[in-house]
Amino acid sequence: MVTFKAKYCSSLLVLATFLSYSKSVFSDPILVGYWGYNEYLTKYPKEKALTLSLADTVKEAPIPLSVQQDKPVNISFIYPGEQASDYWKRNLIAFEARLQALNIDYELTPVSTRLNVDFKEQSCSLYNAIEKKSDYLIFTLSTTRHRKFIEHVLQNPETKIILQNITTPVKAWHDTQPLLYAGFDHVIGTRLLAKYFQTKFPNGAKYGMLYYSYGYLSTARGDVFVQSMDNNKYTLTSSFYTDTTEESAYKATKNIVNDNPDIDFIYASSTDIALGALDALDENMNVQPVLNGWGGGSLELIAIEQGKLDATVMRMNDDIGIAMAEAIKLDLEGKQVPTVYSGDFEMVTSETNTEELEKLKQRAFRYSGVDFKHE
Repeated sequence: MVTFKAKYCSSLLVLATFLSYSKSVFSDPILVGYWGYNEYLTKYPKEKALTLSLADTVKEAPIPLSVQQDKPVNISFIYPGEQASDYWKRNLIAFEARLQALNIDYELTPVSTRLNVDFKEQSCSLYNAIEKKSDYLIFTLSTTRHRKFIEHVLQNPETKIILQNITTPVKAWHDTQPLLYAGFDHVIGTRLLAKYFQTKFPNGAKYGMLYYSYGYLSTARGDVFVQSMDNNKYTLTSSFYTDTTEESAYKATKNIVNDNPDIDFIYASSTDIALGALDALDENMNVQPVLNGWGGGSLELIAIEQGKLDATVMRMNDDIGIAMAEAIKLDLEGKQVPTVYSGDFEMVTSETNTEELEKLKQRAFRYSGVDFKHE
């Protein structure tokens, strides 16, 4: 007998598969259908005040919950943790540590999936979160297939959703927004990298692009970068969409350097992509273009210290876990939660000295730990 649950998960999988092969909806480098982070805060001054208040709270010592809980809050945390980047696992650690510091009684169900692969597991995990009436669901929105999942949850008032790794509110959702969008604004980080390359190559350069997979992040990190560079000085010689794995980036990098042995730099859109590109470049010492990382997690910082990676835009990683815990506290206390929050970035390059880098690590990984081991 086929249960309702099996039918529901199967239908979501079919929808996810169809959407994963559909053409990206983002035809313009500006994120169509989304409010830009600064654009949104400028348009809604009250939201800006709430965001700034949360930003201050994130930097401060925790103040315990001021109300009595009748029961533990039930939280489902679905995240793409099966990747080289330690961003998601660190934020889960920081999130729990801050909840505990705030004396919030909670029950947490974490589900780690593979990026762009485990559609069925994501579908069923989302169904389970709704079925057991989770108070809070933490998920992401990186491709169009996620959007239908999220819209389904938004229609269920018993479960409040926090979207991680996105800071651009969806215009079509109007007043039915998630409890919080939390992440490190991709456009801000990308433009910091564009500025780095413009400074590194003031007279112009030829470069290759290693995109994310099709969708939101490929636009926010890839197309925005291309748009930010002066096309009269900087020539994009080749670009490849990856499936955001080291293997796919390795193959794409091989193609880039074989076709363009005089290339000056390669722009990588994520940690896994940068690491795959490094492997390809290590096999061809005759071509050594400048290469960036994106995010500044442990593996990227090690590669910079070893002189293999040239630069990265480093997220103050644990800010997001802290912000999500503080948002739940505000909600439990009946206070208004900002719609959007972006953590801070710092540029790290091969010229960043050891003392400065250590200070950034202590700040970024203050809950998850500088010596965190990502497995």
